Amino acid sequence: MLYIILGILFFGLLIAVHEWGHFITAKKLDVQVNEFSIGMGPAIWSRQKGETKYSLRALPIGGYCAMEGEDGDDGTSNPRSFAAKALWKKLIILAAGSFMNLVAGFLIVVLLYAGAGAYVTPTIAALAEGCPAAGVLEPGDRILSIDGHRVAVYFDVSGALSAGGDEKTFVVKRDGQKLTLADVSLPLKEYTENGQTVKRYGLTFTREEATPLGVLAQGAGTCDYFARAVWQGLSMLVRGQVGLTDMSGPVGIVSYMSEAGSQGPTVLGGIQNVLYIVALIAVNLAIMNMLPIPGLDGGRFFLLIAGELFYRITQRRLDPKYEAYLNAAFLVLLMAFMAVVTFSDVWKLVK
Repeated sequence: MLYIILGILFFGLLIAVHEWGHFITAKKLDVQVNEFSIGMGPAIWSRQKGETKYSLRALPIGGYCAMEGEDGDDGTSNPRSFAAKALWKKLIILAAGSFMNLVAGFLIVVLLYAGAGAYVTPTIAALAEGCPAAGVLEPGDRILSIDGHRVAVYFDVSGALSAGGDEKTFVVKRDGQKLTLADVSLPLKEYTENGQTVKRYGLTFTREEATPLGVLAQGAGTCDYFARAVWQGLSMLVRGQVGLTDMSGPVGIVSYMSEAGSQGPTVLGGIQNVLYIVALIAVNLAIMNMLPIPGLDGGRFFLLIAGELFYRITQRRLDPKYEAYLNAAFLVLLMAFMAVVTFSDVWKLVK
């Protein structure tokens, strides 16, 4: 139950961070904010402070920062409306939510690495006895890529090794030089460790003590790893390699957080597991929200640029109400899709 509560709180926090990005940039750029809401659905708490109403709503599946002049009306009669502001100000406000999610993900990962005091790097420490790659790969090799897949952090290694066949092409840094090692045989095989037989690739990697610069580099590399995982998932979705049953909404995400937390050796370890997933979700939200799909920040970002290009070519402005209709229609579709995914999550839990 502890990790379910933490999952709900952290998920809500990511939404709050995202909407706060919109809110703070809108305020800084002198845009009138009518309401700042965390959650969707009926309000369970609200307070009016100045021109802005602050509210907390029942469903932790979203939130919004309602600005004057963004509902399809021209809005330019109010100099503090969103519609009246320069294009660059609008784009900054729209991108700020995703940017804050990226910052949140990065800070969480940095915190986890700093707290651990050390981290594993993609530098080979040793090769197991009988490893087919012995003599080709050497201790001290810093793996840069495997079969063209960039290795930024240790987590990249296992995914790259498990993809494709047993013959790999490695690019490593050895003694300050970059080397390409083709047709390296590295199958998953059984090795004896501490009297037990385990399946592994036969590589052991170095563990480095955390330093301020090292922690920052590891944080950036891990966020890069998260981002590439998100793009890979999107690519698989487009190609039809994953379906609805492979997707998760808020219910599935919280359930997954709870499961990961329960697998921690201690309560602190469980919280660290949950925070790692929160960082992944933060990066995921940042990328997904900037996709050029109407109803999302990325869709509005794209439509603003397209509208500006249309004006420069034709000297005519597009009627903002059509953009509002398009965003509203896609938002309804997205909410319906979210409802279906949530139902799927609940059904999986019931089963």
